[in-house]
Amino acid sequence: MRYLISRRIVQVSIIVLYILAHLYGLKILEGNLSSSILFGAIPLSDPFAVLQMFVAGSIITMDIFIGALIITIFYGLLGGRMFCSWVCPVNIVTDAANYLRRKLGITAIQKRVYMSRNIRYWVLGLSLFLSFFMGLTAFELVSPISILHRGLIFGMGFGFSVVLIIFFFDLLVHENGWCGYVCPLGAFYSLVGKYSLIRVKHNVDKCTECMECKVVCPEKEVLFMVGKSSQIVNMGACTNCARCIEVCADDALNFSIRNFSKKNKE
Repeated sequence: MRYLISRRIVQVSIIVLYILAHLYGLKILEGNLSSSILFGAIPLSDPFAVLQMFVAGSIITMDIFIGALIITIFYGLLGGRMFCSWVCPVNIVTDAANYLRRKLGITAIQKRVYMSRNIRYWVLGLSLFLSFFMGLTAFELVSPISILHRGLIFGMGFGFSVVLIIFFFDLLVHENGWCGYVCPLGAFYSLVGKYSLIRVKHNVDKCTECMECKVVCPEKEVLFMVGKSSQIVNMGACTNCARCIEVCADDALNFSIRNFSKKNKE
């Protein structure tokens, strides 16, 4: 549970810092997930939001550009979809839905609702197209991530209904439905982190093929090597949530630093 606890601490701490900045002017982390100021000096910007601004024809100021560059480099090195499991507040909502489903024995209707993982990439492309066509940041207008985060800081209001939709969608319709199949921000960060340094690595010599890792993994296809070969997870879709590491009683999965010099790209 150490990684789960660590993820929750990081997620809640970020939200608390934003709230303290809003209520008491504490200048550690100000703003929101789209645009922030760290320590009153370092700009941080959501690169996907900035990309939407760019295709919409908006003027990108230097501080916004630098902020987007910092975030892109950060997640490009550590793993793009670490944002999804370590920062995004919607992750708490979807994890709660998955936990409740398991506890109550609810069976989602996903077998009758086929969804491709590629939907999120189509939504990403559609978001950019609409941003270009409409001249505004299309996804930001309806993003549950932005709505929930702003709601936690400034008050929920109508945003609570959006959170409920995501919760019941994941609870009743499709396991990991929003994060794993629909969210364009997750798709964007999977592209950013495709060649990141921090990776989960599998040791086939220790693996007993219990497949507990695949049961808990929100992106099961990234563990294609389990029981077959010793190598890293080389797909950008991995969220580096460490669920697989926590449930592996054989110690066959652990975090590793990617080595680009090896032929197998470990």
